[in-house]
Parts: sequence; C-alpha cells; structure tokens
Amino acid sequence: MEMVLLTALGVGGATVFGAVIGFCFKKISHKFSDIVLSFAAGVMLAAAVLGLILPSLDYGGDWGLLITIAGIFVGALCLNLIDKLVPHLHKLMGGQEEAHNNANLSKVLLFVAAIAIHNLPEGIAAGVGFGTDNTSQALMIAGGIALQNIPEGMVIIGPMLAAGVTPRKTFLCAMFTGLVEVVGTLIGYFAVNIAAAVLPFALAFAGGTMLYVISDEMIPETHAHGSERGATYALLVGFCVMLVSDVLLG
Repeated sequence: MEMVLLTALGVGGATVFGAVIGFCFKKISHKFSDIVLSFAAGVMLAAAVLGLILPSLDYGGDWGLLITIAGIFVGALCLNLIDKLVPHLHKLMGGQEEAHNNANLSKVLLFVAAIAIHNLPEGIAAGVGFGTDNTSQALMIAGGIALQNIPEGMVIIGPMLAAGVTPRKTFLCAMFTGLVEVVGTLIGYFAVNIAAAVLPFALAFAGGTMLYVISDEMIPETHAHGSERGATYALLVGFCVMLVSDVLLG
C-alpha cells in the first residue's frame, strides 16, 4: 500500500514538477514540448499494451480475448463521452496563443479543467496496474503517465499568467490537476482489490483509456506545429525504452 501511495503522489507530483518548469521558462517552445509529449506517448503506448492489455488477456482465461476487447472499447467510449462534455485537449492546447494575446480567462480555465478531467482515468490506469501484483509493470505504467504529466504541467502556466491569474492561484490550479490523478490512482487500486474478478476488464478498460488519450489528444498535439518527423521518432524511442525496460525487468 505504501508503494501505491508513493506512486500516486509521484504521478500527481509530475504535473506540479512540470508547472515549476513552466514558471521558470514561462513560455515553452512548441518543438520542445512536442518532443517531450511524443516520448511520453511512446512510453504510454508501451505501458498500455505491455502492462495492461496483455495482462488482461492472461487473467481473462477462456474469455480473455472477448473481455479484453470489450474493456478497451468501453474505456475508449468513456473518454469519448468526456470529450463531448469537455473540449478536446489538443484543441485547447493549440489555443494557447489566443490566451496569450487576448487574456481569455474562461478559455484558459476550461483548458485547465480539461486536463484535470482527463487525468482521472489516467490515474485509475496507474492504480489498476498494481492490481496485477506485478510491481515492475505497475511502475512502468505509472512512469509513462508521469512523463506525460510533466509537459501538461508546463503548458498550464504561461496561458494562466497571461490571462491575469496570480502566480499563487496558477500554481494551486496546477496542483489541483495533479491531485485529481492521485485520487484516480487510489480509486483504481482499491476498486480492483475489492473485486478481483473484474481485474481483466479493469486492465483492458484502463488500457483503452490510455490508447484513446494517445490517439485523440497526444499525437494530434505533437503533429500540429510542423515537427511531425521528430515527434514520430520521439514516440518510437519512448516505446522502445519501455520495451527494453519490460524485457530486462521481466
């Protein structure tokens, strides 16, 4: 339990760490943030497949394939529903310049809300990973999510400061988005441990949410500023780094 709590704090703290970097640089170049986000997408892709979807097949028994496919699609559909209620994250991130130029506070706050809402299923994915009792895989999933949270924390800061939000309130908003992830991690962990029978579906569900975030949010954002080739190779590097880690850690 101590490791789960520390991991939850680490996953959420990654957003705060990114926010601190955002305060230091105020305005992060698109090229740099795209490379970091692409690397994180590759890490999350490997974590989703190796740490969630494949274990779901293993734990599902005779019905493993059906359960896993169902879980992936239900997870994706849940995030699709969230996207209907909250504007797409990559569109809001693409609107940073408008926030800088027009000090559009409502748009910036909506941007922060979108990050917070999308952090919940990511936190659940990290918590569910510990339900397998495979610590190395669980840490791999959490590490991938934490990497993604760093650039998210970075991009929150500039638009909020430009919109007239005080540095203190800006930092508190960044902390809130990280706290959502901590809560999600604990929910995922306790839900799976209370009902172990739902573990195969829960793993696939978490994998589906991560695949949706990668495809619908992260990749479009990293390909929106003319750095497609670098972003693609960064994704491949991230995937291979986690693949090597998974093989070496067994």
